[in-house]
Amino acid sequence: MTKTRFTLLIGVLIGGLLASMTFAVMVGSVEITPRLIWEVLFSKLGILIETDASKAQTIIIWDIRFPRIVLASIVGAALSICGAAIQALVKNSIADPYILGVSSGASVGAASVILLGAFSVLGVYAISLAAFLGAIFAVVIVFLLARVNGRISVIRLLLAGIAISMVLSAMTNFMLMMSKQQGGIQAVMHWMLGSLAGAKWSNLAVPFFSLLLVFILLLMNYRQLNALLLGEETAATLGVDLDRFRIFIILFVSLLTGVVVAVSGSIGFVGLIIPHIVRMMVGSNYKLVLPISALIGAIFLVWADMAARIVLAPEEMPIGIITAICGSPFFIWMLRRKRYSFGDGE
Repeated sequence: MTKTRFTLLIGVLIGGLLASMTFAVMVGSVEITPRLIWEVLFSKLGILIETDASKAQTIIIWDIRFPRIVLASIVGAALSICGAAIQALVKNSIADPYILGVSSGASVGAASVILLGAFSVLGVYAISLAAFLGAIFAVVIVFLLARVNGRISVIRLLLAGIAISMVLSAMTNFMLMMSKQQGGIQAVMHWMLGSLAGAKWSNLAVPFFSLLLVFILLLMNYRQLNALLLGEETAATLGVDLDRFRIFIILFVSLLTGVVVAVSGSIGFVGLIIPHIVRMMVGSNYKLVLPISALIGAIFLVWADMAARIVLAPEEMPIGIITAICGSPFFIWMLRRKRYSFGDGE
C-alpha cells in the first residue's frame, strides 16, 4: 500500500470514527441533534462560550453518553492492537488477547468483589482493581509455566493459558454456584459478558494512557512483529532477541488487556476478528496493521455498544453477545475463504 493510500485510509477511518461517535451519542430516549453534541463538546473544551443545549441535555451528552462512547473507542482499539500483537507472538490465527488467561483471572477478581465483598473498602473502584489484579495474577502464572530452561516456549504458553483459563473459570463458576445472591449472580454474569454502562470521565484516564503507551511501543517495534510472522529462525537471523521480545509483548499486552477488561468486562471476538479484517485490507505489515486495527476496532465497538443499547431497550444487552453474534459468522466465512491464510497479504 502506498503512503498516499494509507494516509487517505487513515483519514477516512478517523472521519468514520467521529461520525460513529456522534451518531452513538444521538441514540437514546432523549433526542439529541448533532449540532448540540458538538456545541456541548466545544463549550466543554473552551472553544465555544455559549450553547443552545439545556442543562439536562448537557448532562446527558457530556456526563452520560460521551464517556461511554469514548470508553467503547478505547476498549475496541486496545483489544484490536493486543489481538494483532498476540497473533504475531504465537503465530496463530485464532489467538486473541484473552489467550493468556486475562479474562478468566479478571472474572475471578470481579466475582470475588460482587459475591464475597472483597476489597469493599475501595467502594466503586473495588471491581476494577480486583479484576485487574486477577488478570495480572493469571498472566504471571501462565508466564512462569511457559518458561523452560529460562526460555519461553510458545507451545507451553498456549497450553498454560488454556489450562489456567479453565482453572480460573471453574473457580468463578464455583462461586456462582455456591452464592445465594440472585442479584449478585446476575451482576457477575453481566460483567463476564461485557458492559460499558459504568463509564465515567474519572475512569477513562488509565485506559486511555495505557492504550497510548502500548500502541506507541508496539508501533516502534513493528519490524520485530513482522519478523515473528516469518518464523522463529528467520526472526533470529534478522537480529530479533526472541526471548526478550516475547517478554516485552506478554508484559505490555497483558497490562493493556487487564486495564480494559477491568473497566469493561470480558468482550470477546474484537481482538480476534479485527486484525484479520485489517490484514485482508492492507496485508501483514504491522506498520499499517496496528493503526488501522486501532481505528476499525474503535468503530466496531462503538456500533456494537449502540446495538447493545437499542436491541432490548429500555433494557441493555451485554455487549459481548453483540460482538459474538457479529464475530462468529465473519470468522467462519473467513476460514472458508480459499484465498485467505494467516500472515499473508491476501
